[in-house]
Order: sequence, then C-alpha cells, then structure tokens
Amino acid sequence: MNTTLIILGMAIITFLIKAIIFILGDRIVFSDLMKKALGFVPVTVLTAIIVPMILAPHGQGMELSWRNPQLVAATVAIGVCAVTRHQLWTIIAGLAVFFSWQFMLA
Repeated sequence: MNTTLIILGMAIITFLIKAIIFILGDRIVFSDLMKKALGFVPVTVLTAIIVPMILAPHGQGMELSWRNPQLVAATVAIGVCAVTRHQLWTIIAGLAVFFSWQFMLA
C-alpha cells in the first residue's frame, strides 16, 4: 500500500509539472542561461544511466578490467567517436567490439 501511494504521488507531481508548462505556454520565458543549462539535461541523464552499466555491469561493484566487455567496447566507441565524429560508425564499432569480446571470453 505504501509503494502504491508513493507511485501515485510521483505520478501526480509529474502530471502537475507538465500541466503547468502546457497551461502557461508562452507566458513563461526562460533566460538564455537557463535555456543553455536545459540543453545539457539529456546528456547528463544519459551519462548517469550508461556509466554505471559500463563500470559495474553485474551490479556487484566496479569491474575495471579487460574482462569487462562493456568497458572495452565503450572505450573503443569513445575512440571511434573522437576520430570520426560519426554516430553510426561509433555505434557499429561499439557493438562489434562488445559482441566479439564477449564471444572471445566465453
């Protein structure tokens, strides 16, 4: 019952925040600094989700070794991105390294 109330409370708060933005519409004007700061939100959230999955893939502490295929693939993907600046090649290289590394370790 307690969990249900927490979920309902979070749903109501989320709905109200979004409803206020839609209701007020163009009457709210963000400063340039706020607009710039809000531009970093997606990158920050994505980083907060991905980094723990790379560093601790099994949730049992950090695995900073060559036996961690997520870490090896992410390192290669970062390198490919830095060199090519091409999103598709970065994804292809990361997936190829991840699956081949996982196959070699099995």
